[in-house]
Amino acid sequence: MSQLLASIAGAATPGQGPLTGRDRRLRIAVLAPPWIPVPPSAYGGIEEVVDLLCRGLVALGHDVTLLAAPGSRSHAAVHPLLEDVHPDEIGASIYESDHVASAWEWIELAARGGHGFDVVHDHSGFTAVAMADRLRVPLVHTLHGPFDARTARFYARHGHRATLVAISRSQAARAPAGARIAAVIPNPLDVADWPLRVRKQPYLLWVGRMDPVKGPDRAIAVARRAGRPLILAGPVQPGQESYFRSLVLPHVDGRRVRYLGEVGGASRRELFADASALLMPISWEEPFGMVMVEAMACGTPVIAYPRGATAEVVIDGVNGMLVADEQRMAEAVERLGEIDAGRCRASAAARYDPVSVAQRYVQVYREAIARAAGGPGLGARP
Repeated sequence: MSQLLASIAGAATPGQGPLTGRDRRLRIAVLAPPWIPVPPSAYGGIEEVVDLLCRGLVALGHDVTLLAAPGSRSHAAVHPLLEDVHPDEIGASIYESDHVASAWEWIELAARGGHGFDVVHDHSGFTAVAMADRLRVPLVHTLHGPFDARTARFYARHGHRATLVAISRSQAARAPAGARIAAVIPNPLDVADWPLRVRKQPYLLWVGRMDPVKGPDRAIAVARRAGRPLILAGPVQPGQESYFRSLVLPHVDGRRVRYLGEVGGASRRELFADASALLMPISWEEPFGMVMVEAMACGTPVIAYPRGATAEVVIDGVNGMLVADEQRMAEAVERLGEIDAGRCRASAAARYDPVSVAQRYVQVYREAIARAAGGPGLGARP
């Protein structure tokens, strides 16, 4: 117990001096998923978002503690909750439950030790929402996935326990009755982390998990129609092996179609920067699509089907093109010269800056704290 309390005291981040009133510095616990470290070395969109959001919150002067998988690094203070990462067991309820229960215990002990939090911002999944009323510190929960039959039932039943934030208007519009969306805030991206490349290589790019709804097989068909080489990058997750072997792998020849697997770090950034375009031939209601913003930050236009958030992220003729089918996507490749790389990058810089995104979340935090006012509960700041 004494060792745990010492780690809690050590997690308090230095601030910029006490602020007053509505500008008072907040103590924020950010709960990341338990699967892989923050930031991710390769695939890991949520972990990348968490990293950038923490960066923005710290830049605003708030005290931020990141509760995350072992090996995580951040501008915030970091406290790992479990002993191991679980990249091959994503979604396993035993690890998510263990992760959240450990977080709740840690937050409670922090309050007992005089280091309570004003708000908890959850990115970890369903367990935190279901158990949010056990915490009593306001819980803000970012919706990173789509609403389908299963998730809609879950949020209709339990969504009232947390303050829900959607990452696109399209996602928010599909929220079930009973799941009130407090705000729509896009995911952050710092364009300074991504190289602008005006002169592109001939290849087209597709990046994502090897899922039929993401459409790597359709990207192959588009590249063939357009007469362009294609690079595929992303993981084959459990359950996707058969699809990958039957509809993707037979076309990979190392010349016209190359498959790189998961790509991270500088290699990932160079891959985006050199591509002529990123293809998004999706067949689902994309909640956000971080790869689109990453491409735009490099001055690389996005050609996408107008499904879900793509119509919000892609500004037709500015940072990409919205098309209806494979034939029109191939035809759009011939018009890539119409997109100015600098203007494409500027569209991402203006809309997804981490500090601006963090400011919008701080407003949500303060509103959640005001609604919960009426005395500190389990884990609350004294």
